Amino acid sequence: MASVEFKNVCKKYGDVEAVVEANWLCEDREFFSILGPSGCGKSSSLRMIAGLEEITAGEIRFDDEIVNHLAPRDRNIAMVFENWALYPNMTVFDNIAFPLQVRELPSSEVDKKVRRAMQFLNLEHLENSGVRGLSGGEKQRIAIGRAIVRDPSVLIMDEPISHLDAGLRSRMRDELKSQVSELGVTTLYITHDQVESMAMADRIAIMNLGRIQQVGTPLDIYHNPRNEFVAGFIGEPPMNFADCELVAENGKFLAKSSSFEIAITGENEQALKDYKGTTKLRLGVRPESTMLVPQSGAGTVSAVVDFVEHQGDRSFVTVKLSNGEIFLVEAESGVELEINENVNVKLEEEYTHYFDAENGLNILFLDEEHD
Repeated sequence: MASVEFKNVCKKYGDVEAVVEANWLCEDREFFSILGPSGCGKSSSLRMIAGLEEITAGEIRFDDEIVNHLAPRDRNIAMVFENWALYPNMTVFDNIAFPLQVRELPSSEVDKKVRRAMQFLNLEHLENSGVRGLSGGEKQRIAIGRAIVRDPSVLIMDEPISHLDAGLRSRMRDELKSQVSELGVTTLYITHDQVESMAMADRIAIMNLGRIQQVGTPLDIYHNPRNEFVAGFIGEPPMNFADCELVAENGKFLAKSSSFEIAITGENEQALKDYKGTTKLRLGVRPESTMLVPQSGAGTVSAVVDFVEHQGDRSFVTVKLSNGEIFLVEAESGVELEINENVNVKLEEEYTHYFDAENGLNILFLDEEHD
């Protein structure tokens, strides 16, 4: 197995910067996800790791070896794609054996490796079956088997379950994570689906517009987003945002808008004591960190009900602030509200974030950005 590291990696196509000074480290045997929207640079990153694209600048390292100029065949990587790329005219055994047969390994060694992989992936009963009529889960296991028989140092998975329906995707996430954990192989998982990354990865690198936005564990990224993009991209339903003005009064900091006036306390207050940025901020709070309360007061926002969505175990209430901004509030199951009803929304200050409106950075982590 091997660690994989990007050190100031850049990729340009003409004047277009697809990847800009990317830095991250995937540890040996780690399940590491590269996550971002379409066009963020994750596919270019994958192709550079695989050796299918030359890098423009920087270094890609497998352990301590710089692999910039190594041919794909010399990098000892294996890939699993979205459509699994199985051969419909071959049996399950032959699909898994194919990469070994291409390398002209002795038939006895091929047989040993393939049977070991089929046993591990519970495919022995399908050895002589064709692949056309198999289930999505079975096809996924075959694709993984074909990858692992090569004993790769690095396994790259390019959106392998994104084309499945929601129910099957959920089951496949659990199965895939379990299989990869048992294998103990360094895994790079490329996806646009934040649910997949959050559910499976040990750590995540989030990309946008070619730049790494944040690297961290799923929980760290969820609770401590470094900027507004990460805060809005991670989480379902997404974080609420509202424009506000930073005001200092009587030694206290307030977040003010035409819709609310909220005292800034705790870690946010401490961070603002050394803050030299704009007074224009973006308040961010997740729906589960808001609640409907009967009375207005400190930390509350006045709003009117726009829509109520019941989801069985909980309800979500879409409310409109006086300035027209929309918040989504998590409420108790079956809450009864009328459209246009006046309500008070309390924000949990401990879980409220403030972002610099000019650069999008979370005020709690400005020192890290400037280091």
